[in-house]
Amino acid sequence: MTNRIPLTLTRLRPAGRRRGHQPVDRPEVVVSPPAWAPEARARDAGGPEDNAVYTCCCGMVFSAPVSASVSCPVCAVAQDW
Repeated sequence: MTNRIPLTLTRLRPAGRRRGHQPVDRPEVVVSPPAWAPEARARDAGGPEDNAVYTCCCGMVFSAPVSASVSCPVCAVAQDW
């Protein structure tokens, strides 16, 4: 003789299908970053500027727009990229 425990099965209903339960329409919440966030400040200022700092063999350190053909403003030597 085996000792079996009788199983009781119950039918589970989905949560939204209960009697008398009406779904509630909730407005969609849109979260925006605060105005002081770095991304918001950069966007308000027109976006990032693509500048790079270059160092020339003559010792000049200068900032110029990112490009494949940048020359030193002092000695006009083309900079490697």
